[in-house]
Amino acid sequence: MSGLEITILLLIVSVVAVPFAKRVGLGSILGYVAAGALIGPFGLGIVEELEEMQELAEFGVVFLLFIIGLELQPNRLWTMRKAIIGMGAAQLIGTTIILSVFALLFGLSWGPAILVSCALALSSTAFAIQLLSERQQLTTRHGRSAFSILLFQDVAAIPLLAAIPLLAATSSTAAIDDPVTGVATAIATLGLIFFCSRYLLQPAYRFIASTGVKELFVGVALLTILGAAYIMEHIGLSMALGGFLAGVLLSETEYRHELEADIDPFKGLLLGLFFLVVGMNANLNVLTEELWLILGITAGLIVIKIVVLLAIGRMNGLSFTQSRSMAIFLSQGGEFGFVVFTSASASGIIPQDIADILIIAVTISMLMTPILLLIDQRLPKGSTSDSTPQDPAPMPEENQVIIAGFGRYGQMIGRLLSAKKIPFTALESSAEQVSFVRKFGNKIYFGDVTRLDLLRAANADKAHVFVLAVADEETSLKTAEMVKMHFPNLKIYARARNRVHAYKLMDAGADHIYRETFASSLETGSDILEALGLSETESRRVTAIFRKHDELRLKSDHAIRNDMEKMALSAQDWAKELEEMFEKDKIQSEER
Repeated sequence: MSGLEITILLLIVSVVAVPFAKRVGLGSILGYVAAGALIGPFGLGIVEELEEMQELAEFGVVFLLFIIGLELQPNRLWTMRKAIIGMGAAQLIGTTIILSVFALLFGLSWGPAILVSCALALSSTAFAIQLLSERQQLTTRHGRSAFSILLFQDVAAIPLLAAIPLLAATSSTAAIDDPVTGVATAIATLGLIFFCSRYLLQPAYRFIASTGVKELFVGVALLTILGAAYIMEHIGLSMALGGFLAGVLLSETEYRHELEADIDPFKGLLLGLFFLVVGMNANLNVLTEELWLILGITAGLIVIKIVVLLAIGRMNGLSFTQSRSMAIFLSQGGEFGFVVFTSASASGIIPQDIADILIIAVTISMLMTPILLLIDQRLPKGSTSDSTPQDPAPMPEENQVIIAGFGRYGQMIGRLLSAKKIPFTALESSAEQVSFVRKFGNKIYFGDVTRLDLLRAANADKAHVFVLAVADEETSLKTAEMVKMHFPNLKIYARARNRVHAYKLMDAGADHIYRETFASSLETGSDILEALGLSETESRRVTAIFRKHDELRLKSDHAIRNDMEKMALSAQDWAKELEEMFEKDKIQSEER
């Protein structure tokens, strides 16, 4: 088959298999694996040449690790250190030790046994988080505990992937021939990457962002990831480690959300291709030849992980019911298992037939998770405290407020929120403004607020308030319409330049609208009334009456805003009514 024919075929099977797998509750990962197995050499045999495709697919893992690195900000890791290290390390070490014993009994040497056991100890982050989110249990105690463990596993996967080249029998890198030189080279390289990130990359990103050429910004992001991956591979370490380091080093910059939004489509496509290739490489003949062995490995893996996680949950203050739920959510093998087994077999660390068995066992364990959750729902529930605030760790950055546009208007709102210690995420499309505001210690991110993927990266689906503070009217309206369409539960507090802009924002679905000069004009008018002899109390009352009257008029005139004749008559009626209101207020004041 030609390259174009293979591409079309992969897209067709993905479009059919992945939605079906998600619909029946199996998740997109299993959909890709199943589609690959169907068309691969051990299925229908439609696609047989996998080497070139596999090389490209490996970049899916690199991009995945880059996104993980972006999300694992050092300051957040520090605040979550107790839950992450305590529960996460206990789970990984405990499960790995038990599994290593069985791996040694199966004839693997120490190095491969520990590598395989660590890989099996990792759960599927994408799969587990998706299941927790679908069942609205991500914010419960067991949900947050599961998240902490998954976070530790994501970090632990990095040295695990980096260890594969070091264990490879066919490796000829300096890191294998001379361990001292290899370690020194690795440390020097990490230092070089850190230096380049701090003193070269960030200024480069600021310059590229200031040009306003979006595709150039994407190009620099891709160059950063692939460059770091190339350097890591060149010194004998994992390309995925390079992607992860690039993500971590850029996680504290103002470009984090924009980078995540730009790279996510590449990550999704290439990671999907990776799992397709995993499915194509899956030897389905092994399933019939070694059925009982595979089922035994699958059952043993699930039971061991559940027992270990139950013990960890109980030791960390979770009830038995909470511990059981957490254990079932994390009982499966994960996507990193596919990565490790595929890479380890390709490097000659473990035989191909063992890799085939393990890949199928991990796949079946993922299939079993939804079934086990259904069983768990029917089991008796003990007393829980899921509704209590005694959470073991904070969730990822999910600020309740997003401020779109961080000029003078947005900054005033941000300063007020900061004074009350209310966290927020500020987005600004001007690279110069971002750089300037950051100098004063404000947390702000570069990005185009009209991009849906950027808002998703900023966790708009989890926020409560969206402050639309951008000055440009077209951008404001486009953003309001997009937010209302894709995040209907998000309340929009919008800045309007004038009355006409306010009407358009009403049409776009903004919940609360504030004309930018209205409040300051009223305050000025109130002061003028005082200067002309009115008391402070009287001037404030008059201003309040005018404000309420004008806001009612704004809402009333919205329906006739396009009919100038009716608008003119309405203005006369409202003006007369306002005079009558003031006259009535004057009489009542004199009577008092």
